[in-house]
Amino acid sequence: MNQEWIVLLQQQNQLAKVIETNRITEQYGLSLSKQDAELILAERSHALRESRRVEFGEGIMPKIIYEFCDSDFIDQSNYVETLVNLQEIFYLYKNEMRDEISDDELLHFMREQFDQICYGDLEYLEGTCLSVFAQAIRAGYRGYQATEGYGEYGRLDEVNRWDHELYMEALKELFG
Repeated sequence: MNQEWIVLLQQQNQLAKVIETNRITEQYGLSLSKQDAELILAERSHALRESRRVEFGEGIMPKIIYEFCDSDFIDQSNYVETLVNLQEIFYLYKNEMRDEISDDELLHFMREQFDQICYGDLEYLEGTCLSVFAQAIRAGYRGYQATEGYGEYGRLDEVNRWDHELYMEALKELFG
């Protein structure tokens, strides 16, 4: 009985912390209802089970929210879904990187890639950018440590994205 009470109290605390993020995110046009926050926390439990991870305290979601809330690629219509996906991706890659990188360093990398390389494409973030970064981390790359997780990541993107301007220039050259 005592353990159930502790778990319930912890869940209520996590819910309050996630809803509390609205104070900051509302300035970016983003907010979570109680039902949204409950859904995110339910998905958290599922993601933790799937990734075989344990998390204590408030969890990673408030940090994810604060890291991504001012992204140009997130709006109210995709906010909850994006948060759930980012949470799953985060846990997956904490495992893939064997916890050799801090939570903050991983979140900074995810945000930088999400905005600057992936242009909001979560599949590209997960399947390409984070995959390449995880391989580099497992191989011993530590360049991110010099900048405390900021600014060194773009060099790791080995896959070239389609460039609209370059495409238009090529068309002009071909067809005059």
